[in-house]
Amino acid sequence: MTRIAHCCCGSLRAETTGEPAFVGACHCTECQRRTGSPFGVSTYFLKEQVRTDGPSKVYVRGSDAGRKIEIHFCPDCGSSVFWHAEFGPGFIGIALGAFADPSMPRPTFSVWETTRHPWVTFDHQLDRFTVQPKTDDLDLERPNHGAANVNDKSLSGQTRDRANA
Repeated sequence: MTRIAHCCCGSLRAETTGEPAFVGACHCTECQRRTGSPFGVSTYFLKEQVRTDGPSKVYVRGSDAGRKIEIHFCPDCGSSVFWHAEFGPGFIGIALGAFADPSMPRPTFSVWETTRHPWVTFDHQLDRFTVQPKTDDLDLERPNHGAANVNDKSLSGQTRDRANA
């Protein structure tokens, strides 16, 4: 399956093949500012699944976890479309909303729960992390359909809670 994400004016595009490796909701303050919303929803595809096209400006920032993120946004309309994150060098992150496709898989995890707005809830089970987990801590073998892991544990000193919405 091929999907195309693009900015508001259509100049900056990311074309993907197949399904994303994972989809997550992020409540960090930087994603709140990037999206103008209480959280961002990100899809992550293997680099070889993504082809980008069009002019972009790049903004490099640190994350709340201290890692760098290189965000590509349209120089005309300002929409952020895709990024390269230090935590997942083999992946390209793409804003789920840039696809404008209701068939996209829903998030299977939620990160930076410490800064989640208390009224934000999900109607399905997902793994919740108080901060940004390492990619190795995510269950990437699980199909990306929103089913929660049944194995609760503390990962690398980070708290993970099993949530029932």
